[in-house]
Amino acid sequence: MLFKNITVIDEDMNVKHNRYVGIKGEKIDYVGDSFPENASGYGRTYDGSNRLLMSGFYNAHAHSPMALMRGYGENMALRDWLEKKIFPFEAKLTGDDVYRGTMLCMAESLKFGIVSTSDMYYFTPDMVRAVAESGTKNNISRSIVNFDGSEFAKLEAVKELVDAYDRYDGMESGRIKIEASLHAEYTSDENTVKSLAELAKEKNMGMQVHVSETETEHEECKLRHGGRTPVRYLADCGLFDVRTVAAHCVHIEEDDFEILSEKGVTVAANPVSNMKLASGIADTAKMLEKNINLAIGTDSVASNNSLNFIEEIKMLALAGKIRAEDPTAITPEEAVYAATRGGALAQGRENCGLVKEGMKADLIVLDISGAQWHPVHNLLTNLVYSASGDDVVLTMVDGKVLYKDGEYVKIDKEKILFEAGQAAGRILKQL
Repeated sequence: MLFKNITVIDEDMNVKHNRYVGIKGEKIDYVGDSFPENASGYGRTYDGSNRLLMSGFYNAHAHSPMALMRGYGENMALRDWLEKKIFPFEAKLTGDDVYRGTMLCMAESLKFGIVSTSDMYYFTPDMVRAVAESGTKNNISRSIVNFDGSEFAKLEAVKELVDAYDRYDGMESGRIKIEASLHAEYTSDENTVKSLAELAKEKNMGMQVHVSETETEHEECKLRHGGRTPVRYLADCGLFDVRTVAAHCVHIEEDDFEILSEKGVTVAANPVSNMKLASGIADTAKMLEKNINLAIGTDSVASNNSLNFIEEIKMLALAGKIRAEDPTAITPEEAVYAATRGGALAQGRENCGLVKEGMKADLIVLDISGAQWHPVHNLLTNLVYSASGDDVVLTMVDGKVLYKDGEYVKIDKEKILFEAGQAAGRILKQL
């Protein structure tokens, strides 16, 4: 495909007008201000008038199968929400349910310009099946918990993780990555954390983990581990010795910022979910000041209710300003970078997240003709503060168009909406 006369957000987060972008195979082959000499080799042409081309969004923390719980368990504190609503519902899930919930999220993701997701859940083969069929990308991690101190190697979750890694990592031309994940400090013992860290290093797996989402979680960890914060404790256990995404990090302390920076840990901020559950507001401005790679996650739609990623970008910027009490904190450039390149780096996708020759063609097109986009004093500012997720009109992954003008290429939307509704209804009758 050749995009012609289109506005582009380039690799430096600058807005460029009347550009030509040629896609060949899975990659961006050409970016320039003139018609390419080999234009015929790009196939069909896309008229970029009143359109913005940019990197797709990388959702750095999610629990996609929980789409079946959207709107279930509202207006509850986090721990009550989990124990009284979410855990009992999850106990009834089957592999087919997880497939349908994941597929539902992949459809919603494509609609809102999300090209890749970092997922933490279980029933890994069923999640793999959904991602593979949808055409999207995903870093799928099998969440490890160990409440009773069971032997690490004998945990069914560990066996599932190792099997999934051996069978699925790198499949679909690298679209699917299998990663380790520790659910959290408070759902495991020290031997489990250390053993998982060693396994990840042995297999060269990425790591996902919840960190300091609530003040209670943070302070109780310090009581259990001699004053050590979750960040310090997990670092001491070796969990950050591989590429790691730490989700939330709402209540981290001064030394924690230094540890995360030194270890090269990405923080996946989840502003909407954190605000909805009243967990607090992460100090994202300080994270950027400490050169911590910042990415954005939606968490589950059970605690967010939507995968509208442009809304998430706006909330990241606004929440960061509120926390810092500084209107200059979190610039539009920083927010867009976190949603794109920051998320791609979090996932170990070095060749993704930028509109640049040689990069994977994970791209989205937005309609910028609407009144909310005008006047244009600064297009990035309009993108962050004025745009809507419904402005996304095309989503491309690895050079393949998967969503265009409300239509899906690989997903039967009506079928998955029906099946997801049936699955949720069946489970509710059992509760």
